[in-house]
Amino acid sequence: MERALKLVAGLLPIAFAFAFLVPVFDQGMQALGITVPLGISTLTLALIIGGAWGLFAQVTGRWI
Repeated sequence: MERALKLVAGLLPIAFAFAFLVPVFDQGMQALGITVPLGISTLTLALIIGGAWGLFAQVTGRWI
């Protein structure tokens, strides 16, 4: 049980990034009318940015 909780707690930065940051970035870009180069959607860019930030937090243990 303790091992499972440690595994879940270890994945929280990635889960937070995809569950919260990605939708916020996507909606923010759409609300501001930001156009993304190369013809990709704002969601794709938000997934890249949010995923990279979540991975950074996962690896380093901090968000900033």
